[in-house]
Amino acid sequence: MARFKYSGRSQFKLKNGVLQAPSRREAMIKLRNNGIRVIEIEEVPETIFTKDIHIGNPVKLQHLVIFLRQFATLLQAGVTIVDATNILAAQTDSKHLSKALTEIELELREGHALSDALAKHHRIFDPLIIHMVGAGEISGTLDETLERLGDHFEKQHHTRQKVISAMTYPLVVGFIAISVVIFLLLAVVPTFVSMFADFGAELPAITRFVLSGSIFLQKYWFVLVLLCVLIAATMMYLKRKPETKYYLDYALLRIPVFGKILQKELLVRVTRTLGSMFSSSVPILQALHMIEKIVGNEVMAKVVQDSRKSLEQGRPMAEPMKNHWAFPPLVSHMIAIGEETGSLDKMLEKVAEFYEKEVETATDQLKSLIEPVMIVILAGLVGLIVSAIVIPMFDIFNTVQTY
Repeated sequence: MARFKYSGRSQFKLKNGVLQAPSRREAMIKLRNNGIRVIEIEEVPETIFTKDIHIGNPVKLQHLVIFLRQFATLLQAGVTIVDATNILAAQTDSKHLSKALTEIELELREGHALSDALAKHHRIFDPLIIHMVGAGEISGTLDETLERLGDHFEKQHHTRQKVISAMTYPLVVGFIAISVVIFLLLAVVPTFVSMFADFGAELPAITRFVLSGSIFLQKYWFVLVLLCVLIAATMMYLKRKPETKYYLDYALLRIPVFGKILQKELLVRVTRTLGSMFSSSVPILQALHMIEKIVGNEVMAKVVQDSRKSLEQGRPMAEPMKNHWAFPPLVSHMIAIGEETGSLDKMLEKVAEFYEKEVETATDQLKSLIEPVMIVILAGLVGLIVSAIVIPMFDIFNTVQTY
């Protein structure tokens, strides 16, 4: 599939853009069918500079939320899906989203369904959006579905930002602490080594320890760099293998303090996503299968898979959750009640709201507690190195005074 840059006229308006097509002839036919008279068209050769290189979703979650809300508003105002897509492609701040919407508009003009057009851009629109939009198209409630998706992703973004901010602070302070220690060992401590050697005085244990660390770092710093790179590469490799990713995800959930916050954030994602899909009339087995793919944790995904198999065998969905530590009793009990009363979507929404508040409270408490701890650790490391230098200097000063 090649990319073509074109300029043309449509209803006396000048239009420029880029589209994908198998050939130049196919590109011109596409544009002609969409009411665009081609003035100029040329193939854009793909290079390392024009090729989209990105990891994960190239569109920020806040841009996606704005798009969903504005799409819903335009449809509620009576704007057609094609025109709404054209308007949003022109005004979004995301380059990747604008490009995707331009291509989706061409697909819609050719008669394709919106959900099918979105599915061709799976890097941007995850399965939840595609399936819920498909259900909205069938039921004729596409505007309500888009509004519900906007609420869903906005709440998901808020919860994720809380978790990220709680985990970023100790990482940043830890990085600063390590950087300061390395600077002192490489730039400050070596200047005192020759001075201590000239006096030949017996150095305290703490000074000998720091000097040994400084000498080791100067000689073998590249070994530490290679070790860090090796550890990072090994973790990335293990995370990509399904058989080892499960154990890594298990270890993450078992980390003291942080593991509990991550567990609650995942519970919010599972329950809110399931609730949103049930509200949009997505079949329960299909919804559970989708959760397995997007939950982002193999331990949770395995339990959801067991719940799907339990339903397929005619047993309650909540049964596997009751017997697993990753799902607290509140979750399994609320789901069981929802199954019995036929109000599963409402029960899942209540569970999601409860754990959202739990995440918010836990992250606020963690940040207030970890700040003084990290400051004490940083002060202790710097104080250790400074003490190692100052203590022998006092001894040298006293020796000079004696002479």
